[in-house]
Amino acid sequence: MADKPLYNQDSTDVLVALKTDAKVGLTGQEAKARFEKNGPNQLNEAKSTSLVQKFINQFKDLMIAILLAAAIVAAFTGELVDAIFILAIVIINAVFGVFQEAKAEDAINALKEMSTPNANVIRDGKEMSVKSTDLVVGDVVRLEAGDIVPADLRLIESASLQIEEASLTGESVPVDKIADTLADSDLPLGDRTNLGFMNTNVTYGRGVGVVIGTGMQTEIGHIAGMLEAADETKTPLQANLVKLGQVLTYLILGIAVVTFVVGLLRGRETIIDMLLTSISLAVAAIPEGLPAIVTITLALGTTRMASRHALVRKLPAVETLGSTDIIGSDKTGTLTQNKMTVEKLVVDAEISDADNTGELTDTYARLADILALNNDTKRTENGLVGDPTETALIAFNEKHDRDIDKLFNEMPRVAELPFDSERKLMSTVHPAPNGYIITVKGAPDELLKRATRIEMSGQIVDLSDDIRAKLLGINSELATQALRVLGFAYKLVDEMPTEMTSQVVENDLVFTGFVGMIDPERPEVAQAVAEAKAAGIRPMMITGDHRDTAAAIAIRLGILDEKDIDTAVISGSDIDAMSEAEFAENVTRYNVYARVAPEHKVKIVNAWQKKGKVVAMTGDGVNDAPALKAADIGIAMGITGTEVSKGASDMVLADDNFATIVHAVEEGRKVFANIQKALQYLLASNLAEVISIFVMTLLGWNILAPIMILWINLVTDTLPAIALGIEPAEKGVMKRSPRGRGASFLSGGVGPAIIWQGILQAVIVLSVYGFALAAPVHAESHLAHQDALTMAFMTLGLMQMFNAINVKSVYGSMFGPQAFRNKMFNWALLGSLVVMAAVVVIPPLNPLFHVSHLDTYQWAIVLVAGISIIVIVELVKLVQRTIFKKG
Repeated sequence: MADKPLYNQDSTDVLVALKTDAKVGLTGQEAKARFEKNGPNQLNEAKSTSLVQKFINQFKDLMIAILLAAAIVAAFTGELVDAIFILAIVIINAVFGVFQEAKAEDAINALKEMSTPNANVIRDGKEMSVKSTDLVVGDVVRLEAGDIVPADLRLIESASLQIEEASLTGESVPVDKIADTLADSDLPLGDRTNLGFMNTNVTYGRGVGVVIGTGMQTEIGHIAGMLEAADETKTPLQANLVKLGQVLTYLILGIAVVTFVVGLLRGRETIIDMLLTSISLAVAAIPEGLPAIVTITLALGTTRMASRHALVRKLPAVETLGSTDIIGSDKTGTLTQNKMTVEKLVVDAEISDADNTGELTDTYARLADILALNNDTKRTENGLVGDPTETALIAFNEKHDRDIDKLFNEMPRVAELPFDSERKLMSTVHPAPNGYIITVKGAPDELLKRATRIEMSGQIVDLSDDIRAKLLGINSELATQALRVLGFAYKLVDEMPTEMTSQVVENDLVFTGFVGMIDPERPEVAQAVAEAKAAGIRPMMITGDHRDTAAAIAIRLGILDEKDIDTAVISGSDIDAMSEAEFAENVTRYNVYARVAPEHKVKIVNAWQKKGKVVAMTGDGVNDAPALKAADIGIAMGITGTEVSKGASDMVLADDNFATIVHAVEEGRKVFANIQKALQYLLASNLAEVISIFVMTLLGWNILAPIMILWINLVTDTLPAIALGIEPAEKGVMKRSPRGRGASFLSGGVGPAIIWQGILQAVIVLSVYGFALAAPVHAESHLAHQDALTMAFMTLGLMQMFNAINVKSVYGSMFGPQAFRNKMFNWALLGSLVVMAAVVVIPPLNPLFHVSHLDTYQWAIVLVAGISIIVIVELVKLVQRTIFKKG
């Protein structure tokens, strides 16, 4: 076959090249041979993993590997309690991850399930119904209204054929299809009007086409291939955890080795003792609860988001939303209602808003009658069914409380002249009180050529050249606003037309008016766009629809400034004309990307990601799926979205409401902030433990045993840390700029806070230990050392829990208005304090934890030392806020 695209080739040449015949089709034998050679007309099965594989994959994380290594060493050295606790955390985390993966739908299989079960084909000169999977290239297929196109076709016949392709191209209205050869080359999918695409819907007319692509060779197969080949993007959260795990690994190994060597050089400890000490350091340094706390915090976030109609399919997506810089949104069904609506009326040669016309009288009433009569819409239990522009005309009548059923009964259709893409008109004939009325609708310029009179204020007058020119000007004005304009006219005749031809019926018409229609924006979206901008997020429109339509909607929503319409809008063909490097360099100039194909959407997402931006992409169609998968977070529509788009997404909007994304972003920012708080709390505590053990080793003191460290971590790393995960959002969270891809958990002052608060805690613990030795309660040396160790142990535990109050804000005071709003945190803190104290207060537990019973004096020292962390941190924060203007 020739190199030029099939839409640029004559249909006869295509049939010859495919060795088939429009009347006879393929022979059964030839169809069988082609089937055996090329396989069934279906999409490839996507690769799937078993539950066992999913479970094993959970252990490929570096932090998990460190924990497993620590558990193994602990088990070999006899610290079974430590080993069991660490393993329990790892396994629970893995099970939760498998559960989340198992729930996710498979995007490729969803594409496969969309295929139509049967197709009407011509084989051996006979029309027959075959399974769509049995179609082969060269089959001749008949299409009628209501059919799903079973494969990619080159049309060879078309009679008023219209195909709805919104899920593939993003265009909101059905496309008029023709069989003629197209002259232009490099046309986007939506402009290839002599082709039919697999899984699109025939809404009107009929046609015949020859199969030019099946299975993975179709446009829908091309998208499936893109989904199959796309790599899973690593979320900022996952990247942060990997980076944190690497840093902790090196630190832990370094500290453990130094401690081991120093201990041996001092000569006071055996190799086994120092190995246990090193394990203590490892247990102290590793935030064992972090994976579980991150998972639980994300899970709690998903629950809150679900209550606001945002359903999260992949846990890390919750946090990713909070770092979003760019929201690239499809237009049709996402920013707009995917429902054509009458917005403007042109009656008496004047424009008026359709919603502000009040009761319809005179010419308005006449126009409304024609809208209803010249219409093929059907009313069903599921609402209005038909061409979206025609259902919009019926909806207009219903909105104005007009009894159209009575109109249909009094004036039934007795004849019609169907719409034709060449003359661009449709006419119907109905009985009238004194004969018949012929109604005509179609392209305004064509209609005005055939009109000689005009109805104005209920009176019929001649259509002058001045009025005709004014009406053509109005038509142009409405078109620049991206409105789809239809003209309406009529004429009264005494008798039924002798023949239903355009020459007889469609002349000497009385012009009635224009109707301007558009797929309107969702009412809440403009406010959501404004909120996104206030949060430092750049909303963009990425759509397969026409440039003018996209730009008009973008201006109405605030995505595009009218002054930037010539510079900030780019089409798919413009993108193709640029080199990869040129497009990547200029991508920041554009807010609207129109007439783009699925591969363009992926290219746009990738270009922004190369700029270091975190990209969220929304959409509802098959054409959006590759971009949804490529984006840092893909957001699908739950109501209008295809299963394919949902399968490729990270999050689904249950209410299809763009505004829900803004609420989800707020939740995402809160989740990240809360993970930061938990991390600051855990790492500051662990740093205090490491420094304390290291210094104790250097000074030759008794060191905190692994069971002590484990108990502190068990008590402090669970309930208080989890409770930090549901802290309410800090004031002004949606007024800050996105933190971006480069930010880490340690940014925003968290890293320095971990260091100085960890050192502070260690200094206080060591001071308590030193004081207890300097002023002992017991004279015996071994009892004094045990008391000192117990006081250091309790001080460290209590102080860590008191510091949980401090980490609610990096720079803000704990005495703010929402300091104790989190009731779960309050109870968690109280419960942890009681449990921590129990091992000392309850005598039978003392030997198990190597602690002694403390008297009132010793408890007073412990409590004062523990509470001192609040006082000192508050003073430091006050200095940071007043002198360094932090927070």
